[in-house]
Amino acid sequence: MKLGSHCTVARPAFRPAPMASALLAVFVACPAFSQTDASAGERVLPRVDVIGTGASTMTLAPGSATVIDGRTLEESRVFNVNEALRKVPGVHVREEEGVGLRPNIGIRGMNPTRSTKVLLLEDGLPLSFAPYGDNASYYHPPIDRYDAIEVSKGSQVIRFGPQTAGGVINYITPEPQQAFGGFVGVAGGTRGYLNAHLMATGNGAMLDLYRKESDGARANMHSKLDDLNFKWAGQLNEDHKLVLRATHFREDSQLTYAGLNQAEFLANPRQNAFRNDFFDATRTGLSATHEWRIDADRKLLTSVYSAYYARDWWRQASSSTDCATRNLDAATGCAVNGRLRKYTTTGIDSRMLHRVQAFGMQNDLEYGLKLHNEVQRRRQEQYASYADFLSDTRPATFLQEHQKRRTQAVSAFVSNRMQFSERLAVTPVARIEHIRNDRVFYPDNNGSTANSGSIPANFTEFIPGVGATYQLGQDTVMYGGVHRGFSPPRVEDAISGSGTVVDLRAERSVNAELGVRTRPAERLSLDVAMFRNDFSNLVQVGSIAGGSTAYQEGKALFQGVELAGQIDRLTEHVAGNLFARFAWTWLPTAEQKSAFSSTAGAGAIGKRLPYAPENLATLTLGYRAPSAWNARIDYVYVGRQFADFDNTVTPSTDGQEGLIDAHGILNAVANYTIGKTTLFVAGKNLTDKTYIVDRTRGIQVGMPRTFQAGIRYAF
Repeated sequence: MKLGSHCTVARPAFRPAPMASALLAVFVACPAFSQTDASAGERVLPRVDVIGTGASTMTLAPGSATVIDGRTLEESRVFNVNEALRKVPGVHVREEEGVGLRPNIGIRGMNPTRSTKVLLLEDGLPLSFAPYGDNASYYHPPIDRYDAIEVSKGSQVIRFGPQTAGGVINYITPEPQQAFGGFVGVAGGTRGYLNAHLMATGNGAMLDLYRKESDGARANMHSKLDDLNFKWAGQLNEDHKLVLRATHFREDSQLTYAGLNQAEFLANPRQNAFRNDFFDATRTGLSATHEWRIDADRKLLTSVYSAYYARDWWRQASSSTDCATRNLDAATGCAVNGRLRKYTTTGIDSRMLHRVQAFGMQNDLEYGLKLHNEVQRRRQEQYASYADFLSDTRPATFLQEHQKRRTQAVSAFVSNRMQFSERLAVTPVARIEHIRNDRVFYPDNNGSTANSGSIPANFTEFIPGVGATYQLGQDTVMYGGVHRGFSPPRVEDAISGSGTVVDLRAERSVNAELGVRTRPAERLSLDVAMFRNDFSNLVQVGSIAGGSTAYQEGKALFQGVELAGQIDRLTEHVAGNLFARFAWTWLPTAEQKSAFSSTAGAGAIGKRLPYAPENLATLTLGYRAPSAWNARIDYVYVGRQFADFDNTVTPSTDGQEGLIDAHGILNAVANYTIGKTTLFVAGKNLTDKTYIVDRTRGIQVGMPRTFQAGIRYAF
């Protein structure tokens, strides 16, 4: 029986939440619909695929497409999502706190800050809390939740939206099984690492429970995560299938936003003065996907989804220039600011898959409609000192921000894969987005008064594209395409603080690629792609936190080459499979082509854009024995990058400017299975290299050397 997700790590004192205890009853009390039998090889649940799996990726995907399967995730013992995505060419993942709580994902040179240029999905549905009005990731589930990851960068991303400039990352959760089974795993390691994972499945239901803890890359940083993922899938009758999902996530972290200044970094790169910074967050999500097989050639997939995300980030600093005295606890010390956010996201996505014989060829037609709504409730409170913050009298706060931001979106798309011949297939695709933003202000201590809302900012965008595949041989497919890249402006960028509409253009580009997927030999697979993303209007945001003045608009060009592949059975002299895997990105061009609209650090024409390293590479040497054990070692390389638009080389006093040197780290892992029990040991950053990963709000460093060991028992 396929149990889906991997995981290992643990907290011995793990206790399921009351909600989890109630859901456990589902395994023995689920309604007895005639559910699909996964052991027979048929997919249990209806799911919206970005790419698909198996041979379809090789032959059908009309653009660059990568799938990281569950076996790779499990055997690699990836610590967080950053480690997983580095296995994909074209993807740059920038560390922040070292644990992967705040993903910073960039695709093909796009600025990775808060993953604002990437559309994150889970089982084909929105994962980020405001993909239209505030596509900034302050939340990411533990990587242990997932059975596979799909990454798509070609024209097929238009089927989803609204973010089509970078790409789509779709996380796939495991499928429930009919037979009862599951596993329990525990592990621990250095830097306070503890993890517990319980997965149970049966009668078409599945329950995942996690507890994870770890220290960050610097002192005075510790995170605790609880995650629950429930799924039930069943076949209601011969033509109707249904999947129900419920998730609940809780984070309690001692975590600062500020990096180090240059003097602090030189004195001790792992210090952190801001011990009074705390981040608390919860996310609850519900969704359902219904599949109606109308006939042999038509299938309707309809999903409804809703999520509520709340986070309070109390911090004494937002950058390395704050709180110069570092007198954190005294009544005259640094002020405590609370960024308090609540997001409610709801939507319905319905898409028809229709196979049609027309014009003498086969047409695989897909079209759909999505209604989406977001509400952001935002407060910013300030206490004069940490002592005031802790005071039992709770003195009056200074209310710096109090408002509500709303986004309503209606979108539709159509895609048609036309099989012109046995070799050639062409897929035109188009999307239209209509987005309405508005902003409501309430009284605060900055002098704002309540109003009924701003003048709404409305705009409509047409997003066309086309992709194609051509079968050069039995094991070789050429693919390519061109499409419009699009990202909507955030609510606060489209509507000013005074409630007036700002004439901001949407982010637009022309994205083109040409690639080949091939197996030139039995043991060798390759995927190579050339890409060119030409932006007539690129939006760059220096910092997502509270009204950064480093908002830029201008022309830019990204172009380069991606290469991925695997060589199996490197030698016949040993039993099993000694293999090598590689992912390489070469980005020779990441150029500012015009003066950006803002003069704040806009840089000169011809400068390289920040956080766009020229080279990225992940190299893996692994071995799978005929039975019992496997091991691998990874080398991860990140080329040098600039931290500002002016391409400053010499570090600034505040640490926010200066060249970020290239670095490479070594990771290793070994797994051993005895019956139903699997043991593992992993080492990350084996050479204990100290390296800078970010200067946006001061210097952030990567994780030091860590070791982890764990055990998993399947039942």
